Amino acid sequence: MAVITDFEPKRVFHYFNEISKIPHGSYNTKAISDYLAGVARDLGLEYIQEEVGNVIIKVPASAGYEDAAPILLQGHMDMVCTVEPGRDIDMTKEPIKMIIDGDWLTADGTTLGGDNGIAVAMMLALAESKEYAHPALECVFTVDEETGLEGAEAIDASKLAARKMINLDSEEEGIITVSCAGGVSALVHLPVVRESVHGMGYRVSVGGLQGGHSGSDINKELGNANMLMGRALYDLRKKADFGLIKMAGGNVDNVICMACDAEIVVPSADKAAVEAAIAEVDAILKSEYKTSDPNVCVKVEALGEADYSATDAASTTRVLTYLMTAPYGIQNMSMDIEGLVETSLNLGTLKLEETEMTGLYALRSSLKSRQDYLEDQLSALVCALGGHVDYSLYYPAWEFRKDSPLRDTCIKVYEKMYGSEPEVEAIHAGLECGLFAGKMGEDFDAVSIGPDMYGVHTSDEKLNIPSTQRVWEYLLEVLKASK
Repeated sequence: MAVITDFEPKRVFHYFNEISKIPHGSYNTKAISDYLAGVARDLGLEYIQEEVGNVIIKVPASAGYEDAAPILLQGHMDMVCTVEPGRDIDMTKEPIKMIIDGDWLTADGTTLGGDNGIAVAMMLALAESKEYAHPALECVFTVDEETGLEGAEAIDASKLAARKMINLDSEEEGIITVSCAGGVSALVHLPVVRESVHGMGYRVSVGGLQGGHSGSDINKELGNANMLMGRALYDLRKKADFGLIKMAGGNVDNVICMACDAEIVVPSADKAAVEAAIAEVDAILKSEYKTSDPNVCVKVEALGEADYSATDAASTTRVLTYLMTAPYGIQNMSMDIEGLVETSLNLGTLKLEETEMTGLYALRSSLKSRQDYLEDQLSALVCALGGHVDYSLYYPAWEFRKDSPLRDTCIKVYEKMYGSEPEVEAIHAGLECGLFAGKMGEDFDAVSIGPDMYGVHTSDEKLNIPSTQRVWEYLLEVLKASK
């Protein structure tokens, strides 16, 4: 049976295999940070391990490249930890179990971590090798990119000499990314009041959704379980009065939520109405999402008749009004770049607690004024409902650079290798390039590349093995041409 280290480039997949053994979700990166520092130490290379966990490994220029301008290679060491619904896997402790499926590498029941572990593996393979031609390299591994680019925000740029950067966090071969959206995390707080209610308890579940990346997949009309739960419960309340006992959906702000569960209590006389209403909304959603999410389902399960602590009528109305009216999804398309989403937001997590309901959003825009307006819209609604919104983890857009020698080199190398032009594009997802650009001055020049990946941030995540080899060879040629 084939194993991952059988594939070319062998040293890249060797390191990818090694880091898959180390749990490295966001905010759980100390072990992988220490591992990276250890590799640098064992190789006898200069390295810096910052207090937050960022690691910088400095690789000397190869022979003949001593006078070439240094190049910064960059990727993030954290990953989004998503577990397939129904699987009992603790990604804070357990290694990733990889599966080879033809030309694709995937994981058993979890995200794979190709985003952005393949960048980590490529940089380590370059750092250890003496056979490749390249200028001096500064390999930068950042922490907590997935939660708001926090590692890039914290990095001390005075320790970096390079002003050319190749970010390795893109997910489609043959595309050179040259601009990306900025964004912010928004945490909604809505107050609720509870009361003791006797009645029939039910668990309502929205699931079967494929999920996706809140930046790159927001234009695919995928179902968001948090939003669909709001719709299902609003429809249900037309037919039966109820209070909310619990509600929880999603884990992080930048994943389109795949599953949401709510527990409700209704008067015992309304039992038949609940089951009929849920069956009706299930049929409606199956029809509406038959193309984008054919496995969507809304189910109801009886919990039994008892006394429950549930939201009072006013609080239930407040929660449902918010879920039905809050902005969601694409807000604006770019008027300058055809097909580019300009502004969007995603409700990644939703949780009903004892005294409040919280919702965590990822807001994105390539135009700061539109992002500001979207923040105002969300705040205005939530404040009118008696709550408030906390904004944090702002990161700037990476603006298009008209003159880019690095981009020109990447295009020429691609044309030479493949006989065709690469696509040069802006994306709606956030990349760390914008934060590096803000720290490193007007002469900063960057591109982003990467191999083909599918389903990032979901348990369906896949990394294409032949594409990884081609992108590796392309990266080596770009470095060779940077003399």
